[in-house]
Amino acid sequence: MDYEQYEVDTWGAVYDELEKMRGHTCKEYRDILPRMEHHCGYSRESIPQAQDISNFLMQCTGFRLRPVAGLLSSRDFLNGLAFRVFFSTQYIRHSSRPLYTPEPDICHELLGHAPMFADAAFADFSQEVGLASLGASDEDIKRLATCYWHTVEFGLLKEDGELKAYGAGVLSSFGEMAHACQDTQREDAPTYLPWNPEVASRTDYPITTYQPTYFVADSLSDAKDKLMEFTETLPKPFYARYNALTSTVWVDRNVKRGDKDLQQEEKVSYGN
Repeated sequence: MDYEQYEVDTWGAVYDELEKMRGHTCKEYRDILPRMEHHCGYSRESIPQAQDISNFLMQCTGFRLRPVAGLLSSRDFLNGLAFRVFFSTQYIRHSSRPLYTPEPDICHELLGHAPMFADAAFADFSQEVGLASLGASDEDIKRLATCYWHTVEFGLLKEDGELKAYGAGVLSSFGEMAHACQDTQREDAPTYLPWNPEVASRTDYPITTYQPTYFVADSLSDAKDKLMEFTETLPKPFYARYNALTSTVWVDRNVKRGDKDLQQEEKVSYGN
């Protein structure tokens, strides 16, 4: 996709500010971003192409980006994660406010989400949310989406005794990162809770202000393991397993889809 120079300038302004805050990001992010600068064209002077990033992620973890024109429902978005598909917007925030956007834009997607999908533990964690969403009730979709918010979007973890960001909403916002990770003993500091999916799934959150509460995992593996334990408690209409070779999901019983029954052991594909 081609971007106008004023859009590239906006990207560059965001890139510069986040570069100053990189010390507050998790080790996985710090290791991956230089690789994406080398392989995907990340720099302050140009907005990388989604296809180049998708190719890189496929080689690293089997995840891929799929551009979309607008926001999706929680169910559709989470279902995509089950197939290691991340739906990404392509527009960029208005140039008059380069450091703020009320909605996810290309800065949020490419500087926040994309690098983390190159990490195996994070990719597996994200897919677990997606697999749990397949066939889930509306109530459980809401709970899973709330867990997603408190982790993939705004999750923190401990690293050498310090708080580090791994959620895209923090990684792509220097203001949110400062709020979450700097001077955590100040009077107006947010609340930090140990990562607990059961608690997180029922914890409300604002969407237009800095987060008042952050859930802190011991590591990305800890975040994934506890999420898997949580998803085992959710009622499931079927057992789903992903086949990386065919990018399909196998289900262990008949599933009703519209007016057609999917036969036992039939592979359900999300498409390419």
